[in-house]
Amino acid sequence: MPTYVFRCEQGCPDLTERHAMAEVPDDLACPNCGATARRTVGAPALGIGPSAAMRLQDRTRATADRPDVVAAIPSARRKGAAVTTNPLHRRLPRP
Repeated sequence: MPTYVFRCEQGCPDLTERHAMAEVPDDLACPNCGATARRTVGAPALGIGPSAAMRLQDRTRATADRPDVVAAIPSARRKGAAVTTNPLHRRLPRP
């Protein structure tokens, strides 16, 4: 069942309730003051969960706007990369 947020016209704290999508009201009576509390548009609660896949997705998404900081420029040659002596490999395109 989806969660909906209702905001009171008098400034009371927001009211959060769960309703079926077919039966969600547009407004409720505020439990604090009795004024009308209208339903607001809120952010969807997508991707919330403690699973390893969700943690990986969150870390991957975070690198788009907060990339890792490096201390030095990486070397051109990878450590441990095998050097080939086959003459046919010289004709392959270089990265």
